[in-house]
Amino acid sequence: MSGRTERLPVFVYGTLRPGGRHHPGFLLGRTTAEEPATLRGAVLHHGPGYPYALEDAEGGVVRGELMTLREDGYDQVLAALDRLEDYRPGDPAGLYLRAVREVTRTFDGARVTAWVYLAAPRLAARLRAEAQIVTGGDWFAR
Repeated sequence: MSGRTERLPVFVYGTLRPGGRHHPGFLLGRTTAEEPATLRGAVLHHGPGYPYALEDAEGGVVRGELMTLREDGYDQVLAALDRLEDYRPGDPAGLYLRAVREVTRTFDGARVTAWVYLAAPRLAARLRAEAQIVTGGDWFAR
């Protein structure tokens, strides 16, 4: 389900969250809503200065923010996020895949379909072998 260009919100869980080092340059002033949310069925792994979310059959939870991008500039912001996350559709050497997943808004429990950047398969295999999981699934609480 990755590669689609639907205008979905984006679930962020690391440096793009409010307070993260990439939030000001990529998302500040470019959203209409920033809401706490969770991604179930995933775990967060330590990366070199930033985290990676990996799908997890055991039902892990990743905590982050659901970012609703402004309509004007949506395509430009999503393209900038793709470059930051090294997402290149069809290229197995990329770091992340952009995939459609269901996340849950914290304040009301609503399930929302969103874009999520997940570790690409080759990298995900290496991360699983290293098993450096962020306890509690929250990059900011580590």
